[in-house]
Amino acid sequence: MLPPIHLWGISAPLEPLGGGHRNAVFRTSELARDLVFKSTRRTEAQLRWLAPVHAAAETAGFVTPRLIPDRTGRLNADGWTCEPFIEGRPFQPEDLPQIAERIDAFHAATANLPQRPEFCSSCELLTETTGGDVDLTALPADLMALCRCAWQALGSETGVIHGDLTAGNLIHTDQGPALIDWDEARVDHRAYDRLRTRPETATAAEKTAALAWEVAASWQIEPDHAQLVARILRARF
Repeated sequence: MLPPIHLWGISAPLEPLGGGHRNAVFRTSELARDLVFKSTRRTEAQLRWLAPVHAAAETAGFVTPRLIPDRTGRLNADGWTCEPFIEGRPFQPEDLPQIAERIDAFHAATANLPQRPEFCSSCELLTETTGGDVDLTALPADLMALCRCAWQALGSETGVIHGDLTAGNLIHTDQGPALIDWDEARVDHRAYDRLRTRPETATAAEKTAALAWEVAASWQIEPDHAQLVARILRARF
């Protein structure tokens, strides 16, 4: 299914973009300012929560793809979002430590922001069962117990995180590093971001907690991937 770009008053050729494991992604061509359209499971409230988060990321030195409302003001238009296409050179995994100080500044700037609507942090999921992409009741009982055991070992240093800091979500631009794909952003343990930017400081408990999150958040959306990660998680206990 192609995105309904007419809802933004756009008419342009579309081409699929790779890299979207959980969403369909298309970009326009032949426009003065090309756009990216993504399928989304996020509600209007969850998307509007991103505005101050993106502002904080920009203050910390990142370029962000601010969501563009459709002609009626919606950010989620029939299950699709729109954002500017960002030109640049892709990051490599070894480049991630270059953004460590910017991520630290972003964490500091978002310390007082509330949880994303209908999301839960790892800590909250010690007693809750659903939040965001996670539904612990869908997991086998023993695996749910392992995830909660892993999260219990984390400290209390929580705040807004990007949640998917990979080289594929970063672009070198003339204006600085662009950080894209904020779909998994939420209030959670900051170690999930620092695992990528400051891997030398990561503890065994933080790595295990991140594996548990990957299992829980992927269980229904990317089941094959979740099963593979679950085997690694089980081997740690």
